[in-house]
Amino acid sequence: AKNYQNDGDSIYRLFYDTIKGGDYRAREANVYRLAQISSHIIDQCAAQGVPFAREYGGTLANRSFGGAQVSRTFYARGQTGQQLLLGAYSALMRQVEVGKVTLLPRREMLELVMIDDKARGIIVRNLISGEMERYVADAVILATGGYGNAFFLSTNAKACNVTASWRAHRKGAFFANPCFTQIHPTCIPVSGNYQSKLTLMSESLRNDGRVWVPKEQGDRRSPEQIPHEDRDYYLERRYPSFGNLVPRDVASRAAKAVCDEGRGVGSSGRAVYLDFGDAIKRDGERVISQKYGNLFDMYHEITNENPYQTPMQIYPAVHYTMGGLWVDYNLMSNLPGLFVLGEANFSDHGANRLGASALMQGLADGYFVIPYTIGGYIAANASDNISTDHPAFDDAQQAATERIDQLLAIKGQRTVNDFHRELGLLLWDHCGMARNAEGLIDAKEKVRQIRDEFWQNVTVAGTAGEFNQVVERAGRVADFMEFAELMIHDAYQRNESCGGHFREEHQTEEGEARRNDDDFTYVAAWQFQGAGVDPILHKEELVFENVHLTQRSYK
Repeated sequence: AKNYQNDGDSIYRLFYDTIKGGDYRAREANVYRLAQISSHIIDQCAAQGVPFAREYGGTLANRSFGGAQVSRTFYARGQTGQQLLLGAYSALMRQVEVGKVTLLPRREMLELVMIDDKARGIIVRNLISGEMERYVADAVILATGGYGNAFFLSTNAKACNVTASWRAHRKGAFFANPCFTQIHPTCIPVSGNYQSKLTLMSESLRNDGRVWVPKEQGDRRSPEQIPHEDRDYYLERRYPSFGNLVPRDVASRAAKAVCDEGRGVGSSGRAVYLDFGDAIKRDGERVISQKYGNLFDMYHEITNENPYQTPMQIYPAVHYTMGGLWVDYNLMSNLPGLFVLGEANFSDHGANRLGASALMQGLADGYFVIPYTIGGYIAANASDNISTDHPAFDDAQQAATERIDQLLAIKGQRTVNDFHRELGLLLWDHCGMARNAEGLIDAKEKVRQIRDEFWQNVTVAGTAGEFNQVVERAGRVADFMEFAELMIHDAYQRNESCGGHFREEHQTEEGEARRNDDDFTYVAAWQFQGAGVDPILHKEELVFENVHLTQRSYK
């Protein structure tokens, strides 16, 4: 939105692209605030030392990302997210050094403590010693990320989980739009059942890489042997205005469609080519290496194929979750004193997130929103003498301890990972890139069966009072078992297609998502009623005053 390229970008255009990219299922006011703050984020991060790419003259460089026809994304080669995190970590450690922040690492939140209907603390487990710890506060902020690992295979770090959000949800916090999950189109394909996670290839590669598959089904020639006239550059064919830079949900569904037609490549047939041959001919290998060298090296290391010489093979994978705990404009949940930031909340991305906007939201929430909004809550709620000796802390700690003891006492025959893999495959097949009513009904029943068996037949080795990663994973998977049912319930109830939520019954003749604005222009905020019990739906109607709802088109 800084419009450094003088290509017509603006705050309003970023706002509109984000609303449209989310298929008109985001809260308008939050998205506009995000667009306003976006330019300040770049200044903040540059001041923190993030090494953004620069033009020859020294000014910050930009490039395009999916869903936009302007170059607005500031970047650091092929590792922008990592560099932004390093900048944020460095700034945090500076505050630790001067004594303004106390870090308590290697702890996992297991319970939210509510006193007089307000969030007043948390119970955590020390992951090194296994001991339970209590912390009291005037307010609680959750910035614990998304729930993509419910699918078992995702691009998320293995430690990412839903536990903190789910513990808050069980205490009464509404969970909004859990079925809105993002499938990223440029990931290294699954290669075997031995994998525990998948690897993301940056969306920036679609600036210069061209996506294609053979025109004929069953064409098993190597890519170098397939002439140009036998290739289908299907994104460029279907979306001439945006080409390879369509939004992630559109690109992912298109890849699935051509693979379903039998035109996928690779040994599994579940991959498409991302080809840099034309870009290397145009700009030279040296220029492409300067832009994407680290990504090419990573791909080569994983697949033993050289992307300078042969096209990459890519396929969609779970990457991000737009759903999360419901928050108001001040980022506070329906539980007073519980604030939720970043991917853990639902607020800014609607049914689909555009590229580069995850850290934009996280940085905006943390640096430019919560410092101003949490103060108002604390000022209006005078401090008292509540301590960790309060009976509510005793109850919460006892609940967390009993849950772990229950897992340790099962002594079954199947591992935690085995259950997690079964759950993830079920979600991917029935609540992944494509969903339908029959599959969702079947999946909901199967999740209950898997959960029942989990609590009867899982094996958890070791003890609670020690370093025990099996106990960690067991608790997280137990929460995924409950959360998965909510995700499926939400996907079944939202009887339309929008963004990353694609119901096969609701698509255009060209296979695009067809929304139902008359019945579903709202945020679905679910209230927990118990494991295995259907939740209560609360609707936040979405009102659009600055954009006109249209059928999303990237042609």
